[in-house]
Parts: sequence; structure tokens; C-alpha cells
Amino acid sequence: MALTDEYSTLGTLYVIAAPSGAGKTSLVAALVESTPDIDVSVSHTTRPMRPGEQDGIHYHFTDVPTFERMIGEARFLEHAKVFDNYYGTAMASIEQELEAGRDVILEIDWQGAAQVRKQVPDCVGIFILPPSREALEERLRGRGQDPDEVIARRMRDAVNEMSHYAEFDYLVINDDFETALADLQNIVLARRLRFAAQSRRHAESLKQLLEGGASD
Repeated sequence: MALTDEYSTLGTLYVIAAPSGAGKTSLVAALVESTPDIDVSVSHTTRPMRPGEQDGIHYHFTDVPTFERMIGEARFLEHAKVFDNYYGTAMASIEQELEAGRDVILEIDWQGAAQVRKQVPDCVGIFILPPSREALEERLRGRGQDPDEVIARRMRDAVNEMSHYAEFDYLVINDDFETALADLQNIVLARRLRFAAQSRRHAESLKQLLEGGASD
């Protein structure tokens, strides 16, 4: 498929994962806000729409039979069932974005990222980590009045998630927010400057530069 060929699309598929509390959502939102031609993929789900949510903005809301039919037709890059609800990333919408020259971000866990890598080997994986366990626990506690046992469970889940950081291409430490955001922006810029993309993006200019051949 076109998605698996580095030379067939101008856009890049980014897979960004992080443990809960690492600041991924805020960093991705700031990256999209500050960087042109990059979007977060909108997932499909079978869970009910919540107050304030919009179909096509927060999720593509669908029913179980439709979702299961899409699974059977291999239309998802990745999908999972969580608490009796399906979640998945449809392939068609991402293909359209990449072929149009736009970058696409998938915010998923390490298991979803592994599914995506099998179908899109040249996707770019970015893992975001907190600077320390102490900082992570402080951020988790700062979210509300959760009891200690809930915080302890979230910390265990976070450690399990963090143990898969080596499966990604880039590692961003979110100690200082602006520094971490700059790291993400630099990754996107460097990817856009790769030869395959630049040679297609500037094909006409390159042709004109070389017309007439070299002179002595």
C-alpha cells in the first residue's frame, strides 16, 4: 500500500505514545497549533457520544456492527476493545492526508503503535517521558483527589508503558514544556527536509536548477 512506501507520500505518519501524566496531550496540541500541515488523527469508536463532543471532531462515532465489519475488511491500522467499547484508527482518512502532503499524528499506546508499525514500517515513533518517577507521581496527584491506591495503580501502569520506550525512534523528555515542544517541532522539521520529500516537493525548482547541464 501507499502508506508503507516512503517515496509515495509527502506527509509523515507520527505515532506518539507516553505514560499517563507525561504531558503528551498538551504537547501534541501545542505542536499542532504551532506547526502548519499537521493534524491529529480522529479515531473511530463505538462508545456513546458524551455531552459537548462532536462526531468527526472528537471521534467518528459508529455502532458495533459497522465497526466489526470494518475490522473484517481490514480497514483499520490499529484497533482495540477497551471496557466493551471498540476504538480504532481507519486507514483511508490517513492515506488521504499523507498523499495531500499533510503530516498525521496518532496518539496511541505502545500496543497500538506496534500494530501500526507492522502496516507502516516507515512511520515515525516518538515516546514522551517525564523527567523522573517523582515528577510523574506529582503530576498524577495534581489531577484531582484520587486515593493512594488509584495513584499506585496508575504508577504501575505508567511504568509498564514506559518500559517500551526503546521501541520508538525518538525519545522526548518533558521536563520543561517549551523545550519538549521545541524537540517535537525539530523532529517534524527534520523529517520534512529528508531527500525523498524535498525532491518531490521541489521537483520543478530542482529541474530548473539543473537545466543546461554543468559548465566547465
